[in-house]
Amino acid sequence: MQLGYVIHYVNDVDRTLGFYEQAFGCRRKFLHEAGDYGELDTGATTLAFAAISMLREAGKSPAQADPDAPVSEIAFVTDDVAASFSRAVRNGARAMQEPTRMPWGQTVSFVSDMNGFLVEICSPVGQ
Repeated sequence: MQLGYVIHYVNDVDRTLGFYEQAFGCRRKFLHEAGDYGELDTGATTLAFAAISMLREAGKSPAQADPDAPVSEIAFVTDDVAASFSRAVRNGARAMQEPTRMPWGQTVSFVSDMNGFLVEICSPVGQ
């Protein structure tokens, strides 16, 4: 089995895709004509966003993402954490933790996206 994609529920799919294109350099893969589902090409695993309204129509009650009390995160791996962190913040991400070298050698930083999802920007493990 292989992880194919991860879906996060948001109010505005098109705007969220645009944010990820600008802040993280992702490439838009697909946006449904109804505007309620879209995908980003992020490498081996697709990062997708769907409208909260779709989840509500399915009888679910989604909670608002909270970067101060996250239940998950999106993690982008890069060789230049500082530059990627700066780019994200310049393009509207909220700085949560500046790039920090961890005891195991990895550099890790955190931002919050426009929807409140926690996003880790880090170097490869063992770099």
